[in-house]
Amino acid sequence: MTTEVVTFGCRLNAYESEVIREKALSAGLTNAAIFNTCAVTAEAERQARQAIRKYRRENPNTKIIVTGCSAQISPETYSKMPEVDQILGNREKMEEKYFLPLPDHERVIVNDIMSVKETAEHLIAGFDGKARAFIQVQNGCNHRCTFCTIPYGRGNSRSVPLGVIVDQTRLLLEKGFKEIVLTGVDITAYGEDLPGTPTLGQIVKRLLAHVPELPRLRLSSLDSVEVDEDLLQVFEREPRLMPHLHLSLQAGDNMILKRMKRRHLRQDAINMCRKFRALRPDTTFGADIIAGFPTETEEMFENTLRIVDECDLTFLHVFPYSPRQGTPAARMPQVPKDIRKERAARLRNAGQRNLEKTLQSFVHKDISVLFESEIHGHSEHFLKVESTLPQAPGSIVKARVLEAKGDHLIAEVLS
Repeated sequence: MTTEVVTFGCRLNAYESEVIREKALSAGLTNAAIFNTCAVTAEAERQARQAIRKYRRENPNTKIIVTGCSAQISPETYSKMPEVDQILGNREKMEEKYFLPLPDHERVIVNDIMSVKETAEHLIAGFDGKARAFIQVQNGCNHRCTFCTIPYGRGNSRSVPLGVIVDQTRLLLEKGFKEIVLTGVDITAYGEDLPGTPTLGQIVKRLLAHVPELPRLRLSSLDSVEVDEDLLQVFEREPRLMPHLHLSLQAGDNMILKRMKRRHLRQDAINMCRKFRALRPDTTFGADIIAGFPTETEEMFENTLRIVDECDLTFLHVFPYSPRQGTPAARMPQVPKDIRKERAARLRNAGQRNLEKTLQSFVHKDISVLFESEIHGHSEHFLKVESTLPQAPGSIVKARVLEAKGDHLIAEVLS
């Protein structure tokens, strides 16, 4: 039996799971399952533990290794689980030696993530069964939002040099991938630790210039106050940079944002959306939003609800607030759970309305579709598309939208 990697959480974890897969294969690890966990919410950690227990019941003779942010932050939680054979930290999971099938490995190998000063340069061959691939350009975070444990799982911000990003992009293109997503924990902090302190916008501009054969480039989550002028310029001039952006928003009320210790205010997010839409009016936006943050009143929540329309947010990742042990927010006056859930539902409904409106706006228009399967793909705006006729997976084709249906578009390929 080969080694299986089970991924929870963010796009960076998806990238790292591919690195883990290759390291484990190279080390000769077999008959094992590696759980790459997430710690962004208590629910994410609960789901990981549940999946581990289920996997053990169904695979009693398989070695189970747990790693990722949850394992880095709370290794003792997994060490108490009899189902788990080994726990690796976020640094250790990227090193082949810890996957060697040796009998004398310690059960828990989790070192101080804050001591890590560089992001290891990993070149991976590809992503099984995917049309798009992720490239890690940055890891860690220098900020300490009051609700967040991720810096304690990832460490401080570290950036990957341009040369490695270019090499990785070319390797993935050779493997047939048509779209690359630049990912990290805080990618708008890119370059602060590198010589010359290049910005995210500068690295995007240089990457597209160095790899003219790259058809599509996409960015992961952005912080509105750290968007630089170079990024605005390349977004305006370069159609290969997709007109879909995701905001690390979290809330739309200024007092809540201050209590979260965020770097932006609500007007900063609104201004950012206006700037990008002034350059490319059809740009779509997504956002991460927390519902029911401690001390949030109904009036404060209404400010967050309104910003969904003020920024015209199409893709919402909504999380009911989840207290994380040891964070300042966990010691603040809590909003009752039922109110958190109700507010999260209202936010999701607002996002669904905007998605339906956005889908309708593309009816009878021509779009470019990257197909992940014979029938299904995504437009440049990251809208789901269903083709009327089968297409080659991994191909990019022009199509005309016939109708909006549910959460996706129906389109016919143009000959």
